[in-house]
Amino acid sequence: MIVKTILAAMLAALSLSSNAQTATFKSFSYKGNDTRFNKSIDNSKQFYNPILAGFYPDPSICRVGDTFYLVNSSFSFYPGVPLSTSKDLVNWKPLGHVLDRKSQLPLTHQRISGGIFAPAISYNQKNKTFYMITTNVGAGNFFVKTKDPSKGWSEPIYLPKVNGIDPSFFFDKNGQGYIVHNAPVDGGADYEGQRAIRIFKFDVNGDSIIGNHTQIVRGGTHVQKNPIWIEGPHLFRVGKYYYLMCAEGGTCDWHSEVIFRATNPMGPWIECPNNPILTQRTGLDPKRPDIVTSTGHADIVQSKSGDWWAVFLGCRPYQDDFYNTGRDTYLLPVTWKNGWPEILEKGKAVPTVLSKTDWQKKYNVADVNHMTGNFTYTDNFKDGTLDNRWIFLRNPSDFYKFTDGGLEINAKAVNISQPESPSAIFVRQQHNTFTAETELTFNPSDEHQLAGLVLLQNEEYNFVFGKTMRDGKSVVTLKRSERTNVTVASATLDNSESQQPLRLKVEGDGRYYSFYYAAGNGAWKLLASGVDAVNLSTHQSGGFIGACIGLYATLSNK
Repeated sequence: MIVKTILAAMLAALSLSSNAQTATFKSFSYKGNDTRFNKSIDNSKQFYNPILAGFYPDPSICRVGDTFYLVNSSFSFYPGVPLSTSKDLVNWKPLGHVLDRKSQLPLTHQRISGGIFAPAISYNQKNKTFYMITTNVGAGNFFVKTKDPSKGWSEPIYLPKVNGIDPSFFFDKNGQGYIVHNAPVDGGADYEGQRAIRIFKFDVNGDSIIGNHTQIVRGGTHVQKNPIWIEGPHLFRVGKYYYLMCAEGGTCDWHSEVIFRATNPMGPWIECPNNPILTQRTGLDPKRPDIVTSTGHADIVQSKSGDWWAVFLGCRPYQDDFYNTGRDTYLLPVTWKNGWPEILEKGKAVPTVLSKTDWQKKYNVADVNHMTGNFTYTDNFKDGTLDNRWIFLRNPSDFYKFTDGGLEINAKAVNISQPESPSAIFVRQQHNTFTAETELTFNPSDEHQLAGLVLLQNEEYNFVFGKTMRDGKSVVTLKRSERTNVTVASATLDNSESQQPLRLKVEGDGRYYSFYYAAGNGAWKLLASGVDAVNLSTHQSGGFIGACIGLYATLSNK
């Protein structure tokens, strides 16, 4: 009898220990409610900007037949380089990710704003092949290719001669390939922030660079004295002219897009007299409605109907230069004047609602668009797969599985502040005003074990909101990190509450967030209201991502 009692106690302790290392998330719900999207529009005739809302920066686009393909930067999230498709440039559907294997995307120990910078997608009509070229900050510049983006991409082919960032392909009518990219200035920079654009010829048959680089732009344009950060170059051809379009001025509120042209890709290049062809940096009312700032890093595409369009990044600040949603992707028609393209007239604000052209009106998209506008979704984790919206930080291990109760996450001894891959899966915060909610079952046995939600900007700027132990009792805790961790609030769960599933909810409204919890089917209880979430803004934290919301479990809560 004594042996049976001891065995039962051992099994109970083992069960508790096992449960303590595992958190089961029954569901996750998200709802966006931004004022800018609460307009009455006719979806058959109009569309919203941005076209991809929340942390979809550095867009690059190409068209094959009647289908457009769009890629964005992913930094140290995995899988990498989200790929979206559209028939009308307005309604976009995720087609997965270009880089979906560790062999394509090594991210070990990279900082959150490291990893993949500025991917560029191109199609070579001569050999019927798609190319995606990019920079992995921790591994170098490389490209992958495929005949069919829906069937996966090749292993990476590295380009050690590309010394810099933001490479982009161009394939001429005769099939000749070129690579342009941001680079150090030949002979050294004359001032801080001065960069150059280089060009290489590319051997399509050998998948290799031919010869050495030619510097084709030094410093940038003459819009301002000592222009900085000429980058994100894209080369294309219209008639007898080649055009080189680049971002300039850095990624903050002085961002812009400029353009040059030449009769030969190797130059000489002439600057557009109307540069910049896109910016929101001057001449606008700072209190204008639906403000968009920091526009630039554009790419350009022509539809089958012959009209031209530009995709570019921009930001939606809720106050000053503070925005938690990161950099979105926007769409505007391109106007040609005297042989030069113009994306937006100087002194004109980026519009939130635009009219469709006749050819765009022909596409009747019945599906709910979870890329822009106000929308709601719920993931119940019942079909055994994660939606394309879910991403991981760095290269993940097999820390999760699907069960009858939901998504089971096995906690690791890694926390969100470490340069490792935590037990967490993330979605983007796509609205300034939003609600995120989850329900989880978790039985911690000590203060180091925690499961719940994480709101992430980077390793030092984040929120951790979840269930843990303190002084032998289960508690709900909220920690805010802005270089240092500070416990904002906590609440002790009674014995009945601690045995029930826990619901957690975050309500964000611009700069300030409120946090709620509930045990089982009980009423919501306010843990903390009006908490300053400016630490999730890029302006405050640095870096390049938008805030992400994660389902998170750890054995190393600090």
